[in-house]
Amino acid sequence: MRRREFISLLGGAVGAPITSHFAAFAQQPVFPLIGFLSGRSLGSDAYLVEGFRRGLRENGFAEGQNLALEFRWADGRLGQLPALAAELIERKVAVLFAGAADVAAGALRVASAVVPVVFATGSDPVEAGLVASFNRPGGNLTGVTVITNTLWPKRLELLRELLPTTPLIALLVNPTNLAHLSATRELNDAARKLGQEVLVLPASVEADFETTFATLAEKRASALVVSDDALFTNRRDVLAALAARHAVPAIYGRREFASAGGLVSYGASTLDQYYQSGVYVGRILRGAKPADLPFLQPTKFELTINLKTARTLGLTVPESLLAIADEVIE
Repeated sequence: MRRREFISLLGGAVGAPITSHFAAFAQQPVFPLIGFLSGRSLGSDAYLVEGFRRGLRENGFAEGQNLALEFRWADGRLGQLPALAAELIERKVAVLFAGAADVAAGALRVASAVVPVVFATGSDPVEAGLVASFNRPGGNLTGVTVITNTLWPKRLELLRELLPTTPLIALLVNPTNLAHLSATRELNDAARKLGQEVLVLPASVEADFETTFATLAEKRASALVVSDDALFTNRRDVLAALAARHAVPAIYGRREFASAGGLVSYGASTLDQYYQSGVYVGRILRGAKPADLPFLQPTKFELTINLKTARTLGLTVPESLLAIADEVIE
């Protein structure tokens, strides 16, 4: 597939033409160019970029020495991802790495007809139709998943251990992220078995947060579960501050939230996910085919507890939780 056809399939997302053959030639990098596409922001993800670079270095590739990186950040505006992917394809990248693959799934399928794609996702890539199987992805895509939706029962269990009496809990989701459907289903299924009532609260832009927390207070929800989404991760400081202002205990899927003042987080290591993605991009540059690289799954899950936040909320964290925590923030 030609690059212009790719752009056409995305609905003409990129309209800037290449004005001459000479200009196109002049823009060619000396080194292989890697496209880095993310639904998040550099401000929140600088450490993840370094993990990605570390994976590249383990395969003998260093930025500025024998490799170039070009970034596109959606900063939580996930609808921009297809257009940003098209821009990177126009830059003639050798490999495309993408975060927020759930939202950009269609664009990544199209992109894989042009270049190899490595992507990081929080859901099942087989169920999403992106790869044929975990062991043999097939096609021109592979990557790393943290399969966050399967962790909802454990997160609910942890929350109830912190708060044994929780008549109503709220689930914060981004309705523009299709992964919210499975997240809502998984949490509701787990809650039903425990006789737990769940209130689903939508927020698709930061401006929705105040309304969301006002509704949470009005409905008297006693705790909050925050789903995994680029918008929420980018604005984790804002969410943690709102939870503190409303005195609402909250559990999150990524350690970054607990570091930002959130009460507790439980999930796979995002840093390791990006490191492994960098390793895969390096292997592809050395000749490996994405179809032959098994889609990686997490083997370790991290529990982080912020004791300072717990004290502010007037909560006593059970010793049983502290004993199994991977990190306790004083």
